[in-house]
Amino acid sequence: MPGGRLRSAAGHQRPGPRRTWHWLGLHGRPGPAAVRPRGHRVPPVRYGALRCRRGRLSATAARAGLRPGPRPGAGQPVPSPNGHNDWQARSCWPWGGSPQYPLFDRFDAAWFATVDQVVAEASRIGIGLELIVEGWGTEFPFNARGTFTAEWEDLWLRHLVARYDAWDSVWIWTLMNEYEFYPDGVARYDRVADLWALRMARRLKQLAPHGKAVAVHNGPAGPPFAERFAVDPGAVDAVMVQSWGSHDAHEGWLATGLETRIGELLDGWQGSALLSEYGYERNPALPLNLPLHEFCDVEHTRRGAWRGAMSGLGVVHGFDNTWGPFLNLQDDQEGVAALVHLARFFREHVDFHRLRPAPGLVAGPRAEEGRSALAMRDCADGTVVLYLPVGGSVRLTGLGTATAAVRGYDPCTGVLSEPRVQACDLPFGAAVGAGDDLRDHVLLITPG
Repeated sequence: MPGGRLRSAAGHQRPGPRRTWHWLGLHGRPGPAAVRPRGHRVPPVRYGALRCRRGRLSATAARAGLRPGPRPGAGQPVPSPNGHNDWQARSCWPWGGSPQYPLFDRFDAAWFATVDQVVAEASRIGIGLELIVEGWGTEFPFNARGTFTAEWEDLWLRHLVARYDAWDSVWIWTLMNEYEFYPDGVARYDRVADLWALRMARRLKQLAPHGKAVAVHNGPAGPPFAERFAVDPGAVDAVMVQSWGSHDAHEGWLATGLETRIGELLDGWQGSALLSEYGYERNPALPLNLPLHEFCDVEHTRRGAWRGAMSGLGVVHGFDNTWGPFLNLQDDQEGVAALVHLARFFREHVDFHRLRPAPGLVAGPRAEEGRSALAMRDCADGTVVLYLPVGGSVRLTGLGTATAAVRGYDPCTGVLSEPRVQACDLPFGAAVGAGDDLRDHVLLITPG
């Protein structure tokens, strides 16, 4: 990621000289979603956790959407007729009155008391939060701007900043989950949503004194972020990239195209970025409430995470177990282990912050999309990380040395092999026979 760093001073995260941030995301277990004080109205906390790297220190963060939600028993509106949060027994309405008769100049003390406890608990255990100011633009009142006018929105923003910006556990302010839903809750890209994001980002920075990153999270297809925000390139500090890659019956296991779309969205972008959503791992034991999840299996989880990391991004992922309608916080799904192995590789065996995508290292004709090798190179010592999404072997060019030490890393088990020396003019990897299972592999290559 370009420039800057995250520094810790008196418990607060501050931007480095260029006001950009480095994040090494990689998530495993549910984060503060597990912190649900009894007897209060419960604001949903989205996803699980991500890991953030500050210099050589690692920490954990979670995505927390401040969502109004429906009345008790109504469930959360999602693109499925069966997507109800049966666990949600209390209202998530944070204002006075009701959705039928809102009083936006009043705030529900019990609702905010629960959020206060989550933020305080996150601070106590040393993790960071991405607070999403408007949890989802398809929900009331964020989809009804004739009712939730700019004046009420500004009051909401002022209250949130005054209440939470000083907390050391609040690291990122994200303006809206899938901000393109502005202004009417319809899922499509519209230039007016970009202008809303720029206005809100500047207003938040005007209000918030602690220098936290201000971010947007994308949804529907649209142009590169640099183009979207070109009229005020310094307003938005970071983008929380959503791109699922392939998630159909034929190619879902490969997450094909994920790194291509990441590259398109980040073309020319000078701020920071995270891959904050690329699907939700399916649990076949649970009802298929959202058809989009059907083919997001553990293979999609693992390969999608590696495609994101090999694009130079931190990674956040979702799971059926901790997706709202089910909220099973006790049992990890299979893909959690794969993400832990990925985190361990980039935290213990390489210096992630020095790695840069290096597609030019892969020589010869490229394989078809989804099966091509991905390479990264350490800009300081020349170490190369090679990801082979379906195994096989490739030739590398430009290593600058005759031999290299090669270690294999199994992304399924987290086992790193002993080094072996090979000539750099030979293919790296193993030939794939007809009976092989096309498992993915990682090679750690040290020239010289």
